Amino acid sequence: MMSKEETIKNKEGTIVDVRTHIEFMGGSVSGAVNIPLNEIPHRIDELKQMHAPLILCCASGNRSGQAANYLSQQSINCLNGGSWLEVNYLTSETA
Repeated sequence: MMSKEETIKNKEGTIVDVRTHIEFMGGSVSGAVNIPLNEIPHRIDELKQMHAPLILCCASGNRSGQAANYLSQQSINCLNGGSWLEVNYLTSETA
């Protein structure tokens, strides 16, 4: 099984940024989908259609952790990627 870092570096799955739209507009991971944390429960069907695993990120890893816990309970394959800056760093690293 791949580590979180390997999953992100290999660009497996879909990056979902759970910050607000305003935060997201201020900078984000290339190709990330912005679904603010408060919208997650209303967009389960949409999230289930995305290429798994969902790599959740936010500013610090707190909100993405909440989203990961919630989505795991909905049987959605996901992981807490932590800070979007860390995810951005890992996706932009060349192997």
